[in-house]
Amino acid sequence: MSNSNDNSILIVEDDELFATMLQLCLEKQGFCVEVEPRGDLAVDRIVTLQPKAVVLDGMLPGKDGMDICREIRPSFQGVILMLTARDNDVDQVLGLGLGADDYLVKPVTPMVVLAHLRACLRRQEVAPPPTAKLQERTFGRFSISNTSRTMRLGDEDIRITAADFDLLWLLASHAGTILSRDDITASLHNIEFDSSDRSIDMRISRLRRLLQDDPVKQMRIKTVRAKGYLFSPTHWD
Repeated sequence: MSNSNDNSILIVEDDELFATMLQLCLEKQGFCVEVEPRGDLAVDRIVTLQPKAVVLDGMLPGKDGMDICREIRPSFQGVILMLTARDNDVDQVLGLGLGADDYLVKPVTPMVVLAHLRACLRRQEVAPPPTAKLQERTFGRFSISNTSRTMRLGDEDIRITAADFDLLWLLASHAGTILSRDDITASLHNIEFDSSDRSIDMRISRLRRLLQDDPVKQMRIKTVRAKGYLFSPTHWD
């Protein structure tokens, strides 16, 4: 398991039976899978190995899964799929806010985990653009490229997860236009907006931090009350 460009998966899970079942399920689909049962060993292992994806349990010996997610996200661009027995909205929002790409509540079958994992990996894949139209946008000191899946603010290259990039590219491609949560969800996931799902709000907050946007003044990504979000084409100098 050498880098994030292969089919490597690291399962961070202390339930030995479930971890074994999930490992066998993923290996049958062609993934190279390893298991880490301890949370206090997971961070170094993830950062060193840089797998394609991490299936991360929320409750682990040595270190909590939420803490692991928070620590690895700045230096890990692969998929993070969180599993937890804690069935409440607060944990789900917290996990997504910390950088998880998806969140599943136990009990869950290995096949369901596989389906969600594949969906996350598809979103992360870089497909060759059909045309050069709107594949790069520049706003003052900020530039974003859908071709290379990179973005830059001033002299700084900004690291970002695949899911967050998709959201930012969608907003930047419609600069100056208000996009509702329903528009965003339909464009990114092809599903209708659920008013109880706050994951989009959490991702917007994370984008503001990455873009050094004032969370109160909101000059770069604006919240338009009762309507949605607007990426400003100005205020980037």
